[in-house]
Amino acid sequence: MTLRILVDADACPVKEEIYRVAERHQAAVSVVSNSPFRVPVGPRVERVVVSGGFDAADDWIAEQAALRQARNERTVVVTADILLADRCLKAGATVLAPNGRPFTTGSIGGAIATRAIMADLRAGADGLMGGPKPFTKTDRSRFLQALDETLVRLGRSG
Repeated sequence: MTLRILVDADACPVKEEIYRVAERHQAAVSVVSNSPFRVPVGPRVERVVVSGGFDAADDWIAEQAALRQARNERTVVVTADILLADRCLKAGATVLAPNGRPFTTGSIGGAIATRAIMADLRAGADGLMGGPKPFTKTDRSRFLQALDETLVRLGRSG
């Protein structure tokens, strides 16, 4: 059974961790971005540079998740983008945020609603609200554990 990790890479803070865990599990990695950057050279790491169009990387990732599901392949998507996570869950992929939090069919509705509320609050705050919390060592550690557990689980079910 093929295991593939699709990475929404432009703002992903855990790319190096993904490469390490994927190597340990012999999973393939597709690093998807709007602009080229360095990825490890190896048979299981693929760099995918999409056009600069709005949501081009998201579209590619969601399409690949659906194609791989249709071929009965196991796919993990790593993204912080809630709307992309929703599309990938609907396509049958397993989805993790870079902080290790899983997106599930049970949690995605609430995440989308919270996203909409926060967008409304930011729009009315005239720049007075801060952005997301800083990424921490705990987030990185939680992600490593979550990705490892996810790949073990998917590898067993294959």
